[in-house]
Amino acid sequence: PPAGVSTSVQPPGGRVALGDRLVLSCTVAMGTGPVSFSWHRVGSGSPLSTGPDLELQHVRDNDSGQYLCQVSDGDSVAESVPLNVSVLGEWGPQTK
Repeated sequence: PPAGVSTSVQPPGGRVALGDRLVLSCTVAMGTGPVSFSWHRVGSGSPLSTGPDLELQHVRDNDSGQYLCQVSDGDSVAESVPLNVSVLGEWGPQTK
């Protein structure tokens, strides 16, 4: 079965400015035969992506949340620890 599922996020820390690009990546330390990847948002049913990377070109306010990666070898499934993603508001001139 797949084991050692790990994730990484760009930008580091999962803090991304509104409208910027976010990339989540998933790797597995070991597994038998070919494995498949799927990305899920915690609390949502359907997969967001079915590859080792999930890329959001222009993040929106509602993209904040926890994301996890599931890895399957056809018989069993392993999942990553959820990643926290925070979308920061647009940085504009402050008005007084």
